[in-house]
Amino acid sequence: MDQVDFEPSQHWSSTVLKANENHLVGNDSTREIFKPPILIRSGGGIYNFLYKLSLSSQDSGQVKVEGTNILGKLQITWRTNLGEPGRLQTQQILGTPIAHKDVELRLVEVPSVINLDRPFLVHLNLVNHTDGKLGPFEVFLSQNNSHEEKVVMINGLQTMALPQLEASGSTDFHLNLIATKLGVQRITGITVFDTQEKRNYDPLPDLEIFVDMD
Repeated sequence: MDQVDFEPSQHWSSTVLKANENHLVGNDSTREIFKPPILIRSGGGIYNFLYKLSLSSQDSGQVKVEGTNILGKLQITWRTNLGEPGRLQTQQILGTPIAHKDVELRLVEVPSVINLDRPFLVHLNLVNHTDGKLGPFEVFLSQNNSHEEKVVMINGLQTMALPQLEASGSTDFHLNLIATKLGVQRITGITVFDTQEKRNYDPLPDLEIFVDMD
């Protein structure tokens, strides 16, 4: 085996990971990595290659590649026992399609210490991924379908108002919460509602916290 190259599509960059080294080597150095040639035995010989894919820098701030799941191609070159060259280029390798969100709610920070029946602040970030203004917004805890009593609740006004977000803009805010039960608990249902569009966005994924005695 002379060379194995991964040629990423325009939205991606790739790094090859070497299992027997403690560092990553960039894709541009791939030709040097696989010399001397790798020998793969006939009749089922295996050699593994691992690539790390990252969004290219121009796409990392705002993903606009929804609708496509093309990651790139593999190009493989080798020589037989008699020195005859061979080359194979795969078809496009497909990944899971990237879901584009108009508005994204992100967790920034949760306190390391949370005490029973004591208010605490969760630091959140709201991002507008569209090319136009959105909002104003309201943030609240939605009720779950199981009708179980929430252990972690908003402390104070049950709805927080946030102003409009400019195109590709974002805002940081803190949600004041309180936990009413000891041990490992979950913060569930933090939801954003666009008051102009009358639309709920996807809630923040559930968060696990540990509630201790004061």
